[in-house]
Amino acid sequence: QVQLVESGGESVQAGGSLRLSCAASGRTSSGRTFSPVAMAWFRQAPGKEREFVAAFRWSFQSTYYADSVKGRFTISGDSAKKTVYLQMNNLKPEETAVYYCAARESWVSGVVYLKHNDYGYWGQGTQVTVSS
Repeated sequence: QVQLVESGGESVQAGGSLRLSCAASGRTSSGRTFSPVAMAWFRQAPGKEREFVAAFRWSFQSTYYADSVKGRFTISGDSAKKTVYLQMNNLKPEETAVYYCAARESWVSGVVYLKHNDYGYWGQGTQVTVSS
């Protein structure tokens, strides 16, 4: 059973920073050790659709960001720990949401996976609340 376990969500004031972590573990339904090639963060605010935040591809250490977070958020990964991190700086109240970690096991060269249905594995989410 594949597990993605997020941590780090909490309440913070506007302009503050948080660091989220997501650790992957377990085995796929076929019995293979789960080895994601990419992991991503999405967020979902009350009454809104889940939106892409950032993605990290292990090969080439490639990173992808939503325009709204570029320059403020940084995604990174530790392959040995199968863990990705999301450093969030200068947080805004409108970024209050449940932040979800997602993972996929394949990546086609030249394709960028930014949609929630591009990812087959999901964590339970961690709440981030930004107060003004």
